[in-house]
Amino acid sequence: MKKAKLPPALWILIAMVIGIILGYMVFSSFPDKKTAAEIAGYIQIISDVFLRLIKMLIGPLVFSTLVVGVAHMGDASSVGRVFGKALGWFVTASLLSLILGLIMSNLLQPGHNVGLPLPDIGASANLATAKFTLKDFVGHMIPRSFAEAMTNNEILQIVVFSMFFGIALAALGERAKTLISAIDELSHAMLKITGYVMKMAPLAVMAAMAATVATNGLSILLKFAVFMGDFYISLFLLWGLLVLAGAAFLGRRVLKLLLLIKEAFLLSFATASSEAAYPKILDALDRFGVKRKISSFVMPMGYSFNLDGSMMYCTFAVLFIAQAYDIKLPLSTQITMLLILMLTSKGMAGVPRASLVVIAATLNQFNIPEAGLLLILGVDTFLDMGRSATNAVGNSIATAVVAKWEGELMSESEAAIHNAVLDNSAPA
Repeated sequence: MKKAKLPPALWILIAMVIGIILGYMVFSSFPDKKTAAEIAGYIQIISDVFLRLIKMLIGPLVFSTLVVGVAHMGDASSVGRVFGKALGWFVTASLLSLILGLIMSNLLQPGHNVGLPLPDIGASANLATAKFTLKDFVGHMIPRSFAEAMTNNEILQIVVFSMFFGIALAALGERAKTLISAIDELSHAMLKITGYVMKMAPLAVMAAMAATVATNGLSILLKFAVFMGDFYISLFLLWGLLVLAGAAFLGRRVLKLLLLIKEAFLLSFATASSEAAYPKILDALDRFGVKRKISSFVMPMGYSFNLDGSMMYCTFAVLFIAQAYDIKLPLSTQITMLLILMLTSKGMAGVPRASLVVIAATLNQFNIPEAGLLLILGVDTFLDMGRSATNAVGNSIATAVVAKWEGELMSESEAAIHNAVLDNSAPA
């Protein structure tokens, strides 16, 4: 008789609680911030190793799964059709996220009477603030070399190269059969390694939470309670809108998808990294019935074009800082800012604090003090948890919907049979 195993998602929840307790013990035992930060640094080694291992896998995993997926689509017109549908969803979801952030920050006014000393206007957050141009975006999207894109983990550049490579293999037909088979084997090898790495996820979650609380304590949450509360209320609304949009196409099955991605959701929340959840989301989509040729194509695109939580945070944070310094932004300026953010946020990496660079550039363009970023840096990790988890939800729903549009989503009965196959082939 088999022993009942705790679900992985429950292990992650337990790890989060233990991490908070451990972190608070360090914070209260070592009042000196330098000492606490030093201890937190050693604790964080575990989560840093985990995230590095994930980053080590992301490039080869995206390349191998995407090339095979595109090659199996058959021709460039099929790739173009899926690309168009995915991009249409991403643009709509991005616009919705930005507008919601703008509406909620105007409605809730989190920056008014913030009750905290404002950083000096001349202070710098030491983040890149170069102005964005279309030339920069196109230059960033096209890789100078595939090796450089893989070395720097530039997902968008890897996607561009992989699409060309996959289309070329599809055009070669039988001549490319051996190469496609070899790359397919590579993807399975990468997924096997991913399985090994994921076994340390609860430890990484515990370390990440412990390090965060040990450095900042829990009292910082009280100081920023209004700002954080307003932001999470806005996130809950965004989750609701994303789920409703998914339900419009997937029906009640969207609830099944949410159950399947709960582990990925908690992992991205606890580590404040969308990338950490990527392999888990791929597995969840497999189990939901999304065919791999769709998920391996749409998911990497989503990590560059569909970071819904990060995008909403951009408008919310910029307006919070403007309100804190009592800078009035007319509606026309806010709409201009929204449209600029629509472009600057594309290609934003799904890694901790990447959105801060985009916010810094936006503040610079609209003459809002960059020093305002110093206001939110202390709690940014806690905010990053929510927006990273939102990115995971948004990309999962987007991929499932595109699969449905393409007729590449298995029925519930087919998905159940596929699940049984996956369970039988999984390592003990």
